[in-house]
Amino acid sequence: MPRKPIKIKPKVEYLGILDGNGKFDEELDPKLDADKSLALYRLMLTARRLDERCINLQRQGRIGTYGPCRGQEAAHCASTIALEKEDWIVPAFREPGSFFHRGWPLERILQFWGGYEEGCCPPEGARELPIAVPIASQCPHAMGIAWAMKIRGDKHAVICYCGDGGTSEGDFHESMNFAGVYKLPVIFFIENNQWAISIPRDQQTASETIAQKALAYGFDGIQVDGNDALAVYAATKEALVKAKKGGGPTLIEAVTYRLSVHTTADDPTKYRTNDEVEKWEKLDPIPRYLKYLVKRKVLNPKLIDEIEADVQAQVAAAVERYEAGRDVDPLDCFNFMYAQMPPELEKQRDEFAACLQREGVGKGH
Repeated sequence: MPRKPIKIKPKVEYLGILDGNGKFDEELDPKLDADKSLALYRLMLTARRLDERCINLQRQGRIGTYGPCRGQEAAHCASTIALEKEDWIVPAFREPGSFFHRGWPLERILQFWGGYEEGCCPPEGARELPIAVPIASQCPHAMGIAWAMKIRGDKHAVICYCGDGGTSEGDFHESMNFAGVYKLPVIFFIENNQWAISIPRDQQTASETIAQKALAYGFDGIQVDGNDALAVYAATKEALVKAKKGGGPTLIEAVTYRLSVHTTADDPTKYRTNDEVEKWEKLDPIPRYLKYLVKRKVLNPKLIDEIEADVQAQVAAAVERYEAGRDVDPLDCFNFMYAQMPPELEKQRDEFAACLQREGVGKGH
């Protein structure tokens, strides 16, 4: 028998609407109304200012290791505002704007990075899972929620955030396979920021795009300019509509860049060049979106200053609330681990207590 090609219907497109100078495609523009446009700008700015403050807090020893989102605000903020409140969000760890948009207090995010369990506690009625730092471990959770939705007949959807490094993990592929087989209402939103810590994207996969990985699992993939808030919103909205009509999953690859460190325990100068960073700085999503809003006469200098001042005040107030709630006993890490403390742990506890007393450290430190 001669060889013959198998007919596969590939569908991998690229979407970009807004360029770095604020020029945009009129036909593709999702045409958000003024209120939603401003809400998106404010959300992206809040994520940026909180991000900057968290890095300062970590350097001062006031929170623990922190994973910045600078440069990726359009990817997670614009996709989040496309959701309805009944939809679920399953995050990774660079999506502070998603939490804030859905009603999580900013200090809750600070609590997580400060090492407090309260930071993992969703507000009443929330449809967001807590931050997930272990890479791609959140993907099966998103797939499971989507499966439950389909079984119940809920006409909602799930968005799962993951990095490009996460697409090298088995959890990601198992979730994609299951979602494809059962046509689940889930969006796998890949924030391709070019680096999995120090491993560049071209050493993560030989695929020309990450979006095309969806084809192997029987559903659509699309690559978008992840620094273009309009393209991100439009692609997410389209995937949501499809999912809620029973059309199954979509993989969205948002091509963006991590302008900051991987985490505050990282030194990116060891593995990437300043020229590379400067190139991506010119594509910063916030100034790009701001130019677009000014051209549309949604923003003006006075309003820009007012929003900036308001956001700065919100972040400062959140830091104050976070630090006012730090009245904890360092010995709690021993006290609530076992119902009956083992002798060796009791000895360690006593040694630690004596050390704290010598150093004059008490609650709240």
